[in-house]
Amino acid sequence: MRNRAFLRICLCLALAPLEVRAGEAIPPDSRARVREIYRELVEIDTTHSTGSTTVAAEAVAKRLREAGFPAEDVAVLGPSPKKGNLVARLRGSGAEKPLLLLAHLDVVEARREDWSVDPFRLLEKDGFFWARGSLDDKAMAAIFTETILRMKREGTPPRRDVILALTADEEGGDENGAEWLLREQRALVDAGLVLNEGGGGRMRAGKYLVNGVQAAEKTYMDFALVVTNKGGHSSLPVKDNAIFRLAHGLVRLERFEFAIELNDVTRAYLERAAQAESPQIASDMRAAAKQPPDPEALARLTAQPSYNAILRTTCVATQLAAGHAPNALPQRASANVNCRILPGHSAADVQSALVAALDDAGITVSLAEREIAGPRAAIDPDFLATVERVSAEVFPGVPVVPSMSAGATDSKYFRLAGIPAYGVSGIFVDVDDMRAHGRDERVGVVQFDQGHEFLWRLVQALAR
Repeated sequence: MRNRAFLRICLCLALAPLEVRAGEAIPPDSRARVREIYRELVEIDTTHSTGSTTVAAEAVAKRLREAGFPAEDVAVLGPSPKKGNLVARLRGSGAEKPLLLLAHLDVVEARREDWSVDPFRLLEKDGFFWARGSLDDKAMAAIFTETILRMKREGTPPRRDVILALTADEEGGDENGAEWLLREQRALVDAGLVLNEGGGGRMRAGKYLVNGVQAAEKTYMDFALVVTNKGGHSSLPVKDNAIFRLAHGLVRLERFEFAIELNDVTRAYLERAAQAESPQIASDMRAAAKQPPDPEALARLTAQPSYNAILRTTCVATQLAAGHAPNALPQRASANVNCRILPGHSAADVQSALVAALDDAGITVSLAEREIAGPRAAIDPDFLATVERVSAEVFPGVPVVPSMSAGATDSKYFRLAGIPAYGVSGIFVDVDDMRAHGRDERVGVVQFDQGHEFLWRLVQALAR
């Protein structure tokens, strides 16, 4: 009840022109050093296909050891030679459980011929840093590395240990670093609180709208839909065709929608983010956040993919494969259906819904991967209040908004392990020009510096 009442408070902050105070807490040498680390990390290939997170982890470990971190407090470890994770600890007084600064070193694949610049060279141009990983997630990896280095240089022990964890296989691969560390090396990353990616600021045409705090995320899950039959010669077609049968099922799935469901985080998001939207959308968001929600407002909101994605579980066909020869009836037709599942629901729940929606016993539905369902959405009001205070120092007039990601992050593994984890970066990106995972990924130079300022202040507030 305390959380729910707190989260319903509307901050009613005016969205006046932003006067960011970034720069007051970051000295020139620290700003230069974080960019040096940023460049080094970006220019190390950490893709799954050709790269190595171990090389990047060792580069950071070298910096930490040269800065005076004891050897026993810096480790590079992982399940295979190219999947190394960096874990380092800055010792504090032990008054509280550690604060963990989490970022992933691996990046999405990028082909040079698809980009207008070299994706593996950090380029500063037109007010942006361009490179694969410039935003996702080597910006936070560099900022967190410089943060722990600066805390070491300043020499004042924090009240709690601060752990830096830079991990592998968040974007892809079979050896997820965060999950592996929690399973195999829990003592190294056991913490009272985790700061990670997944949140961040939203702006439009230079106007800062909201500073997001990711407090929950949907679960990524793939399902395999398969139809098999005996096939035959294509000159003698029969009604029971595997491709047609699968196609009819997919049309039914296209028309199916999961029920709308709000939780504490999405309700708080609708209430707080409304002030940054147009009058009609703002009115619908507030009406949708009420108990019970206004069904007409929900219908208008869910007509937009961005709102639909946070208000219900979604499943969509993403891949098809069928047939074995152009002159033969297909013996097999299959589809991959990618689902993003709301917190608190299992893959079994979704599988049952898919079977019912397809309404065809001839289409088998099976999990294409191991289930790792996300925990129910929740947020600590004391943590949120700290973020609000720090955000007001750096981004005055910009509301802090709890959010639930439609995508996936490694915060899920910590939440499942009972460790509170939040996505918060203070790095603002244009909502109409999102390039993470795409061609010409970039982040504003000013926004990078502001994120450095914000995260430095936030870590100090939480650790000292």
